[in-house]
Amino acid sequence: MNTNNKIQRLQALITRNLSEIIQFELKNPHLGFVSIPEVKVTNDLSHAKVYVSFFDQNQVESGMDVLEKSKGYIRSQLAKRMDTRRVPELTFVYDDTYQKVQKLDELIGKINK
Repeated sequence: MNTNNKIQRLQALITRNLSEIIQFELKNPHLGFVSIPEVKVTNDLSHAKVYVSFFDQNQVESGMDVLEKSKGYIRSQLAKRMDTRRVPELTFVYDDTYQKVQKLDELIGKINK
């Protein structure tokens, strides 16, 4: 089996499972609405960088704090859902791509006026 294929499938599986765990199992009002646009797993499958974005920009700091404090719980829930020998260590990274796209759209809108 192609290692690259295996990593891509694992990344997709982790993304889907983490989205469900964070959305339905973490009951914290400080979290807000979170999306996971991407997960990148290292070649040795020991670490996963989880990129997260927040719908409400006022909840970024508190949301990242909640994710960091809940990392152990999230990883244990992930382990229950996956049939892999090891579950990678999770590192949450704020992804501000959506905000950058919004700013670019605003600038383009101003230029076109």
